[in-house]
Amino acid sequence: MSQQPPSHTDLLPELRYLALGDSYTIGEAVAEEGRWPMQLARLLRSEGIALADPRIIATTGWTTDELDAAIQAQEPLGDHDFVSLLIGVNNQYRGRSVEEYQAQFSALLWRAIGFAGNRPDRVLVLSIPDWGVTPFAAAEQRDASLIASELDAYNAAAWQACAARGVGFVDITGLSRGNPAASWLADDGLHPSALQYTAWAHAALPLARRLLATA
Repeated sequence: MSQQPPSHTDLLPELRYLALGDSYTIGEAVAEEGRWPMQLARLLRSEGIALADPRIIATTGWTTDELDAAIQAQEPLGDHDFVSLLIGVNNQYRGRSVEEYQAQFSALLWRAIGFAGNRPDRVLVLSIPDWGVTPFAAAEQRDASLIASELDAYNAAAWQACAARGVGFVDITGLSRGNPAASWLADDGLHPSALQYTAWAHAALPLARRLLATA
């Protein structure tokens, strides 16, 4: 019986992917295959881009400084072909200042660029979603408008840092605010469901595709 010849993608070396973050990157309350970095890697492979499943450094509850400490504990991580970063919601949840977030996020962004072989054009940042619209926030009697304004300030600081360094930024905050359906959230009423992560992955796909097309 003849065998199928390998596809062009099969012949390419896999591109290494490092995903840095918190609960939104580790996919709290969803299966591993439902995490948005995993879904993004699958989408890119379906287009012929040989991106490996990500190495994920993320834990629920991490702030910017805690992610930095975790990275420090695991170094050297080596070079990667693609790096994503999504961090900051727990800084806001704990009431930390935008100024502190901006400084710590900027430091993490430099580290992400370093992990991408000092190539800012191989780093992708996602904005922080708005947890203030969730049933969890309502149960805690949290001020949704205050959460939204604080997260907008955090995201503006992250966008400015990315723009200054030539790093791609994808705004998924509007997506997190735009669908009240129960299927958009995990069973805990706080974290996104795999369905919402699918929307994030599709939002990130055009930029990720463009970044990985660069030589």
